[in-house]
Amino acid sequence: MLLINYHIHITNDLPLLSPANDVPTLYLHCKSKDDDIDLKAMRVWDDYTWNFKVNVLRTTLFSYNARWTKGKQRHFDAFVASRDKERCQKYHNSCIWSVRSDGIYFSNNNSTWTNTYPW
Repeated sequence: MLLINYHIHITNDLPLLSPANDVPTLYLHCKSKDDDIDLKAMRVWDDYTWNFKVNVLRTTLFSYNARWTKGKQRHFDAFVASRDKERCQKYHNSCIWSVRSDGIYFSNNNSTWTNTYPW
């Protein structure tokens, strides 16, 4: 488990707010116990990806605050070692998240999606 390189994908699947896709519609702020990762401004269809390994104690946690420019905000855990280390191994060691107008969806196979965190 400790040597596996996991991949987190978060895609902005929110609707366009303007005809041009040049305005960020989603802002993500990521934190782990050890790191405060920068604020990410995402345009529609942008995919934010990063890789990591589970720590020795198996307590790895990556949390996000998602803010949609339509005024909605939601905290979600993109990776919790105790919850995700096995379920995310099914599809290339990936946890896949899709931010949509009704919530934040999870998939571990890129075809079946569950609205895990409604707005």
